[in-house]
Amino acid sequence: MDAEQIMKSEDLTGTLRIAGTVHDSIVDGPGIRFSLYVQGCPHACEGCHNPQTWSFDGGQDRPLRDIYNEIIADPLLDGVTFSGGEPFCHAHKLYLLGALLRRTGLNIVTYTGYTFEQLTKLGNEKNCFGELLSVTDILVDGRFELEHRDLTLLFRGSSNQRLIDVPASMKAGKVVLWEN
Repeated sequence: MDAEQIMKSEDLTGTLRIAGTVHDSIVDGPGIRFSLYVQGCPHACEGCHNPQTWSFDGGQDRPLRDIYNEIIADPLLDGVTFSGGEPFCHAHKLYLLGALLRRTGLNIVTYTGYTFEQLTKLGNEKNCFGELLSVTDILVDGRFELEHRDLTLLFRGSSNQRLIDVPASMKAGKVVLWEN
């Protein structure tokens, strides 16, 4: 589905359960970003800095079209970050949003507790993991591990997590690390 079909689609009139948003973030990826925190996470990582996002019953439902309009209203943004909670629990809706945002020139960073290898192995038409990966420029993968916590790392909390260049990885058929 291309961006024009998405704009006309009933799916964009749907809602997304979110925990919140942060405007003008400089810590959730390169440049100035709009960070979107989805609600619901199955990982429950010890030491998580967003434990309030774990419950799938928390947060609020926001129309996708309203989120899109809020984001594109900011001309200073370099990109959008999908975080959480677990973005891949909302893969199809974030794919729809991400596809439209990329058409406006914004890049997409997606955080996940899954590894790239898990996402590519487990992805199917039903869970839409591949769709969300297809609009993601940089993937921060892996669960936060308290014993590997490192506050000096760029855009991640623990040393087991990787910054992955998703388009290059998909082309190479293996993980290619992102370099700034």
